Amino acid sequence: MEAKQFYNTKARKYILEYLSQNRDTTVTAADISEYLDACGLSVNLTTVYRYLSRLVKERKIIKFSSEKGAGWVYQLSPDEKACDEHIHVKCINCGKLLHLDCGFMNDLKAHLAQKHGFCLKCSGSILYGLCDECNKKDRAK
Repeated sequence: MEAKQFYNTKARKYILEYLSQNRDTTVTAADISEYLDACGLSVNLTTVYRYLSRLVKERKIIKFSSEKGAGWVYQLSPDEKACDEHIHVKCINCGKLLHLDCGFMNDLKAHLAQKHGFCLKCSGSILYGLCDECNKKDRAK
């Protein structure tokens, strides 16, 4: 039984390490599984999903619907940000994910509530477009 405890701790450490290395983008469970394999850890995909679910509950990572809506992607949770309170924007070119944690969010929420009777829930929200870097590259073509 002790060996299983060590195995779980080691897999969790590597999963968090991978998420930390990719903190500006979102990753899939398959991405994490490939990383674990490359590190010499034999962890089945079900176990990876179990760890990810636990990390989401602990609020260590954020779970988003994938771009195509056919699954989930994950990102390390920024300690200082409450991701339930702001929208996220993701670059469709490089995959970079930004947290829009600014006063504009309060203005947007107020506008939607007052003008449209709509209460915005930001948890897991993503708007897609091009980041500044990719937009500059795109315009230079």
